[in-house]
Amino acid sequence: MARTTAAEPLETALSAAERAAKSARSIVLVEGPSDRAALEALAERQGKDLAAEGISVVPIGGATNIAHFIEVLVPYDVRLAGLCDVAEERFFRFGLERTGVGAATSREQRETLGFFACIDDMEDELIRALGPPAVEAVMDAEGELASYRLFQQQPAQRERTATQQLHRFMGTRSMRKIRYGRLLVEALDMHRVPRPLEAVLAVA
Repeated sequence: MARTTAAEPLETALSAAERAAKSARSIVLVEGPSDRAALEALAERQGKDLAAEGISVVPIGGATNIAHFIEVLVPYDVRLAGLCDVAEERFFRFGLERTGVGAATSREQRETLGFFACIDDMEDELIRALGPPAVEAVMDAEGELASYRLFQQQPAQRERTATQQLHRFMGTRSMRKIRYGRLLVEALDMHRVPRPLEAVLAVA
């Protein structure tokens, strides 16, 4: 998932989150812009109008920043929820406990607080939900299947599974990752929406 860039330092992102809190009822904290794109697309498919419902999805520039964002947002009367990669759960646990939001030692406790983890990350969840053939069909519609086939022939990719190859290809360009976050959600069978994505919107 994407990290905070030099163009959007932590202070700028925190200020944006604070502005959102002044008018939002609920804020969903996600690691990066590709996660926001996917959740906003899922909300649209569910018929949810995030703006009308007072829900704002805020990228935090990586899980290590979670405590900073919670500290800024706790004083506001907003419901907090969040989504991270499973490998980054320790940062969310630390952030939730350090800021006094609640006990977050176990995943069940974190989910009770409204914070969920993707296994391994959101892109992986979506690729597995769709299956490689369906993901390739999306790529074909975007005119990128030929580039992907060349990518698959790279020595570093030959021993990887199709799911791993797709995941890596999407991460080679930041804007590609953001674009496919939305596109893969738009291609999903709504009966196969990954649980963490569905759950975090449900509690927001």
